Amino acid sequence: MTQHPEPPQPAQQQDMPGTTEAMDPRPDHGEHSYVGHGRLLDKKVIITGADSGIGRAVALAYAREGADVCVAYLSEDDDAAETQRLIEEAGRRALLIRGDIADPAHCRQLVEQAVAAFGRVDVLVNNAAHQATFAAAEDISDEEWQTTFAVNIHAMFYLTKAVLPHMRAGSSIINTTSINADKPSEQLLAYATTKGAIHNYTAGLAQMLAERKIRVNAVAPGPVWTPLIPSTMPEDKVVSFGKQTPLGRAAQPAELAPAYVLLASDEASYILGATIPVTGGTPFL
Repeated sequence: MTQHPEPPQPAQQQDMPGTTEAMDPRPDHGEHSYVGHGRLLDKKVIITGADSGIGRAVALAYAREGADVCVAYLSEDDDAAETQRLIEEAGRRALLIRGDIADPAHCRQLVEQAVAAFGRVDVLVNNAAHQATFAAAEDISDEEWQTTFAVNIHAMFYLTKAVLPHMRAGSSIINTTSINADKPSEQLLAYATTKGAIHNYTAGLAQMLAERKIRVNAVAPGPVWTPLIPSTMPEDKVVSFGKQTPLGRAAQPAELAPAYVLLASDEASYILGATIPVTGGTPFL
């Protein structure tokens, strides 16, 4: 509760989508703290946006829990290579797949490559996201609106549809929504709208797949210190990022990983259609 950095963060800006190496302070993904207990032994996993941030923390935790991980990422090769190193250091297999999940064809190819490598998929973590900050609705271009929806919500459907034939009873789909689904930021209109859609998508899909014994759930992070922040927010917002929470700081990615581990594990066999808020005390729904 007390070991992580608190605002103010040093003033900093990056070009989108941002890199971990350039962040100050450097995010904690659990490199020195997460201890696995075999809860995901031999599970085969796809995680989108696993090169950095929450995705890297989840990939590290899953590997230390015994899973092989497909790291799906857009273009951040150095960050993805570091995630691969952490997975392999845990003694598990890492498969890196580069490309844009806004493209339905890439989503299908991604799943095909993962199945070819692993034989099946037990867990799909739909985590990758696009966001950008705008002061007025008129500033949001048609292309920006469409890109946000394509990455944040449409890709979840494409990936789910592609992966379902390769899942068996007991498999799990975990979607990353956000506190913005309940308390939308006026400067993140497109992003917040997609996160609301993800919340409903999760609840509906969970009911649809329950008969097949495939569980669908979501995690709703509050503010998390990832490359998305200095690459998409004004400098003054970066400096104070996380201060508005009751805990008074942003989460580190490592603090999100345990929720994803629970939802992927067989211990969560009766959890379907749920959203776990990890918000630093901010009420959710």
